[in-house]
Amino acid sequence: MSETVPMDLVGIRIELPTNSPILLLRERGGDRYLPIWIGTPEATAIAMAHDGIETKRPLTHDLVASLMEVLGATVESVVVTEVRGGTFYADIAVKLGDETHHISSRPSDAVAIAVRTDAPLFADRDLLEEAGVHIQDEEDEDEIEKFREFLDRIDPTDFGAGS
Repeated sequence: MSETVPMDLVGIRIELPTNSPILLLRERGGDRYLPIWIGTPEATAIAMAHDGIETKRPLTHDLVASLMEVLGATVESVVVTEVRGGTFYADIAVKLGDETHHISSRPSDAVAIAVRTDAPLFADRDLLEEAGVHIQDEEDEDEIEKFREFLDRIDPTDFGAGS
């Protein structure tokens, strides 16, 4: 794996007019954003955990986090690694005992688990160069408009169903 860049979860946004959910990550201390189209169930799972909302019964990602805790495993990191054929890929590094295991995942599932386990988020530097969107200042309307234009040009089907 190449060099990684720390990322922060901005949250889930809805792309109009299709009402498609977008997972939005921001380069820590930088001006690049990584938009990833995801499914509605995953968007709900991420948003609920991000906002601190707990359900009466565990959702799938809650169950995964609970299983890891009971087994003594910890999520060391989540890295959005690449985009191939419009599909984003992620890696979940799980430490169990003295061993670290790398599990391939959809970014949406990986982030949903990371939010629940307080695991750090990263993006591969090359991926961020390729798919990142620059916004200099969140208050700069021109830059925000460029981001909106980018969203208007991109169709969720350009990114495939496996994100």
